[in-house]
Amino acid sequence: MSTPFSLPSFAKVNLSLRILGKRPDGYHEIRTVLQTVSLHDTIQFAPNEGSEIFLTCDEPLVPTDRHNLIVKSAHALKDRFGIDAGARIDLEKRIPMQSGLGGGSSNAAIALLGLVQLWELKTNIAELTEIAAALGADVPFFLSGGRALATGTGTTISPLEDAAQQDLLLVSPNAKISTSEAYKALQAPALTTSNSDFILAVSRTEVNSADSDLTVLRDDLVNDFERTIFDMEPEIGRAKEALLQAGARDALLAGSGSSVFGIFGSRREQERGLVEFRAESGWRTFSCETVTREEYSQAISFGGTQLLRSFDLRIDTGA
Repeated sequence: MSTPFSLPSFAKVNLSLRILGKRPDGYHEIRTVLQTVSLHDTIQFAPNEGSEIFLTCDEPLVPTDRHNLIVKSAHALKDRFGIDAGARIDLEKRIPMQSGLGGGSSNAAIALLGLVQLWELKTNIAELTEIAAALGADVPFFLSGGRALATGTGTTISPLEDAAQQDLLLVSPNAKISTSEAYKALQAPALTTSNSDFILAVSRTEVNSADSDLTVLRDDLVNDFERTIFDMEPEIGRAKEALLQAGARDALLAGSGSSVFGIFGSRREQERGLVEFRAESGWRTFSCETVTREEYSQAISFGGTQLLRSFDLRIDTGA
């Protein structure tokens, strides 16, 4: 395919994030409900006559070498399919870095889908999910989007029924915490292997029993990182309190990073809340809404080839 094209790379929030313990392999066992939101980066793909992967980005702090998950995705595909193709990729960055909003993981997943399209590879969603899981915990989720339950280390994805659209404000204070720093500070106890399967089974049942009007969001709006991260960076905790004071009916740390999100009862209340944050120096605030799985699928398939449209992005991608 020779014509350049662009795809959106959406952010996510964690509607809940529970750390069940530390596994024998050093990773953490988690249960989290993920939800895509309309804030997004934009990635443009174009062919390159040689075999090199060239990445550019309008954010100077974003690496454009093999430390970037987009470049890692490209090389993972090249290695998997034994191809010598190249690409020119341009990343327009809007999702804040180290914010807990999944920007890097989303970029990686969209890079996989975009390069499959650019290079006209013959593959399927199960194969891409396997590649995605090797790139990072949240990457498989961004192959399908919407609302989903993630278990294990976060790579086992089970789609949940989409809920009614919600109006959100995302706030990224002037503080940065990496995922590795957050987990290190958490100091989760080791898993008791005899109980872990039972805990996961009960948790899965609780999530799947939720009604379609965001019972999960209202009843399980818990993030086990909050206390640790608010202690490390009090400014992040202050941002959560500011959202509640601005009229959010609920607010939560967005993931394991530095952003928080507030849920508003209406678009008018969301807009009123946004006005109150304009006076905060150093805080980045975004108004957005939740994105369903169908909306996500349509957005990343718009203008795509038959190959991309042939993927059923609504299927259960859990391993």
